Amino acid sequence: MTNEIGFLRQMPAFGAAGSPASRYQLSEDGEVVIGRDRNCQIALESIAYGMVSRRHAAVRPLTQGTWTRWEICDLNSANGTYINGQKLQGCQTLETGDRISLGQDGPEFIFESPVTPYQNQPGSRAPQSGNFAGSEKDALTLTQLFPIASTGKLLSQKAYLYPGIATVIFVVSMFVAVGNSAAFNLLLSAYLAVGAYYFIYQLCGKHKPWWVLLGSAVATALILLSPLLIGFILVFREILPGRLPAEGEEINFFYFLIRMFFGAGLMEELLKALPVLGAMLLGNCLKNPWRDRIGVWEPLDGILLGSASAVGFTLLETLGQYVPNVIQNVTLQAGPEAGQLVGLQLLIPRILGSAAGHMAYSGYLGYFIGLSALKPRKRWQILGVGYFSASALHALWNASGAASVLLLAVVGVLSYAFLVAAILKARALSPNRSQNFATRIFSEK
Repeated sequence: MTNEIGFLRQMPAFGAAGSPASRYQLSEDGEVVIGRDRNCQIALESIAYGMVSRRHAAVRPLTQGTWTRWEICDLNSANGTYINGQKLQGCQTLETGDRISLGQDGPEFIFESPVTPYQNQPGSRAPQSGNFAGSEKDALTLTQLFPIASTGKLLSQKAYLYPGIATVIFVVSMFVAVGNSAAFNLLLSAYLAVGAYYFIYQLCGKHKPWWVLLGSAVATALILLSPLLIGFILVFREILPGRLPAEGEEINFFYFLIRMFFGAGLMEELLKALPVLGAMLLGNCLKNPWRDRIGVWEPLDGILLGSASAVGFTLLETLGQYVPNVIQNVTLQAGPEAGQLVGLQLLIPRILGSAAGHMAYSGYLGYFIGLSALKPRKRWQILGVGYFSASALHALWNASGAASVLLLAVVGVLSYAFLVAAILKARALSPNRSQNFATRIFSEK
């Protein structure tokens, strides 16, 4: 056999600049397995590399006569193996300089061999090392001059291509809508709401079809426009002590909080939870793959659908009630231009604030709905705790707004903290935790 040897050089982790790279010699007689299992030839630390499977990939020798090359094979890993940004399907022969990534954002290795792939054939002549190094360094390829020719697939995976495309579409649409305040407000509020929801979606890290999430938002909006809303108002604000204060009515903070608990918290959180509960029931009646796509089977499903429901609620409430009312009132006093400006000033904080408002409460309640799917024997206890705690946060937000701006900020931060804590716990409880794209770098303990 030739005395040429192959190596895998592990690249330093992000943020560890200056640390020496580990270099592993490949075997010409047997495979080299990479993974978190202690018995692997290249064993990676479990805590730092939670996205790596126990036996993730194997590098195997391919001997032809006196020449040896190597191939890498994915061992059915959870997060996949990537060669130069392309997902590996089965096995692939390695070439000098290939970048191997265990998962999209996992540890990276560079394959090194003194023999280039085109010279690793019987009868070929290897160049002098000095000439080879010089030609390799000075070589200029078409993909270097036109990067998009080689990184097209990576754009959608790592470059936030879709949010960028959505931003361009919304910006162009808003330019077209200048002069039409209703269309402009609708486009702006939709963009801000989708942006706030996308942040929650990335935190959850679970893929859910966009049409299922959109369906949850639309279902909530339709409920608000249906006669069902009248029944909700009758029960929670007329029969139960949830009547909203009349204009000029003076009541103390505690009594106001009680009213908000029944008239806003219990009523609106139940209303927004209906699409989530409906998806849970519908999922039980379907067969795979629709069963998993639509249904609520874990807390992450409930958080995603509950937050999407809150988006529909916030958009309809803001564009259908608050903004038109303030525009009408200011227009009567200062003219239409002032009314449009004040309406826009109200729209932006209301939509952005939904991440610490309606999305926080509904996502938090969605966590409990999903948890009840994991633990059906404790379903009613779980749903009761979630419903009343989410309603209490909602009521506290509404009541604190009338008391103090500082208290309102504190309650907003608290609500957001509750939601994020629920997301982190939901990721830890997820039966599909290994497939979660938010936990590929580090796994929760």
